[in-house]
Amino acid sequence: MKPLTIGLFCAALALPSTAFAQEAQTSFVSLDGVETGTATLTETRGGVLIDLELGGLPANAWLGFHIHETGSCDPHSGHDSAGGHFNPGNVEHGVLSETGPHAGDMPNIHSDADGFARVQVLNPNVTLGEGNNSIRGRALMVHAGADDHRSQPTGNAGDRLACAVIDQAAP
Repeated sequence: MKPLTIGLFCAALALPSTAFAQEAQTSFVSLDGVETGTATLTETRGGVLIDLELGGLPANAWLGFHIHETGSCDPHSGHDSAGGHFNPGNVEHGVLSETGPHAGDMPNIHSDADGFARVQVLNPNVTLGEGNNSIRGRALMVHAGADDHRSQPTGNAGDRLACAVIDQAAP
């Protein structure tokens, strides 16, 4: 190893082991109020890794996936209780917009022929820790259509299909 590489490696070892050990788990609820899947969220150096397993979706479809501002998933309101997209920077929606994306904007996910999605998404704009970009107490949302990554304010992703409240309490 070169001296610089060893120095960086040693510096990484000196970080507290809990610096990125935060994790949250949550369950998705459909519009019928039925649990349809889970997500595990893990803090990393590059953002929050979201490991999603979700059923009850339209088959073979691209679906919008976002973090919404309010940690409420009331199926009787069509999950409108979750509010709008998480947007602490007050910017436009979408990676294709001039000032975006919202911190809660994420790539579309794809369901298989059985309406099941198993994906991992890294969101570099959020944290499970403290601060303005913390997503604890907010909601994960899967929409009925694909996000076009530019239409305001939501990407034209359609109805809300599945919602999950992200734990407020740190482990």
